[in-house]
Amino acid sequence: MIKFLFERDTWQEVYDSLTKNKLRSILTMVGVWWGILLLIGLLGAARGIENSFNRLFGDFATNSVFVIGGTTSMPFKGFQEGKRVRLTLSDTKKIEENVEGIEFVVPRNMNQSLVVRNFLSGTFSIAGDFPLLDKVQKKKLLNGRFINQTDIDENRKVTVISEDIYKQLFEKDEEAIGELVKINNINFKVIGVFDVGNVNMGPSDDMHIPFSTFQQIYNQGENIGWMMITGKPESDIVQIEKDAQLLIKNLHSIHPDDNRALRGFNLGKEFAKITGFLTGMQFLTWFVGIATLIAGVFAIGNILLIAVKERTKEIGVRRALGATPFEIKRQIVVEAVFITLVAGLMGIISGGWILILLDTAFGQGDDATLVNASVSIGVVFFALLILVTLGTLIGLIPAFKATSIKPIEALREE
Repeated sequence: MIKFLFERDTWQEVYDSLTKNKLRSILTMVGVWWGILLLIGLLGAARGIENSFNRLFGDFATNSVFVIGGTTSMPFKGFQEGKRVRLTLSDTKKIEENVEGIEFVVPRNMNQSLVVRNFLSGTFSIAGDFPLLDKVQKKKLLNGRFINQTDIDENRKVTVISEDIYKQLFEKDEEAIGELVKINNINFKVIGVFDVGNVNMGPSDDMHIPFSTFQQIYNQGENIGWMMITGKPESDIVQIEKDAQLLIKNLHSIHPDDNRALRGFNLGKEFAKITGFLTGMQFLTWFVGIATLIAGVFAIGNILLIAVKERTKEIGVRRALGATPFEIKRQIVVEAVFITLVAGLMGIISGGWILILLDTAFGQGDDATLVNASVSIGVVFFALLILVTLGTLIGLIPAFKATSIKPIEALREE
């Protein structure tokens, strides 16, 4: 079989067959070309949307839920409605110890304060945080470092500022690390500068200071503003949210059915909807692309049946001269596979150019809709494998048709 593929006569016959009716050959290949182009283009676009989404969230722990204290709307255990719910550090410890599937519980505090440096000033959000925040909401540090445990233990007056604050309080290219800024007339040393990025869940945080230091200067005691609960990858974040809220309600004597006492946002639940949409879009792309390919390949089979009908006398002559049915079948199958492969390769090349154009038009800048719209080499090889398989199978139909006619009857065909 391999030797047959390298024989000059084999490809001369394929060439003669295709050039005998050029328009028909071109139209036959268009279906397969369009199918593979559609498959590559749609898959690449879907990957570009997925990459854009992943870049938007970066290293953010998406399997997370935010819980914030609200106001009760139902009386319970002697407490009237309207009681304000203040979450505490002990709540976070209880949740971490008693709710299954949790990876991290991050307590956070925030306040607005005047920040001054020399003659420049501005009012910014000051967040009191633990080093753990950098694990669930990774900061893209441009310079310096984030808060560490020693800063917490020693109540250090240090701060990590956003790039926007740096631009407002510092001159261009001025070194910020080690410099002092005043927060509520208290000097804090700048230890890091971070890029806010494209996404920030929860209230905007312009500056981070150690949680323990925040407690002191704002007299917060054990109170926290809100908590971020992150579940393990395999955990159900919806169930974690229910269990955590029920535990908090028990700790604060809140009616189990009170839906206003605790507020929050389940990022994991919303993220699952988006990933489900992306998965569905990829499935639909494969379905449409392969269905179009099959339709194109069937068109090739129909055209080859017509070609076999036209070549009945030729096939009869070859049979009379000693050609075996296997040789006849082999030649027709090779023609079918060759047509599908050529059309498929043209579709892959065209699809690649389409993706390059999409990336140029929509994939540039921080707000790009499609980021690196592309398909993997594995997908390309898989598509070619499908083409070869379908081409072989569809070629067998006219091949068996060609060998079903007896030589003497074929020679009589007009």
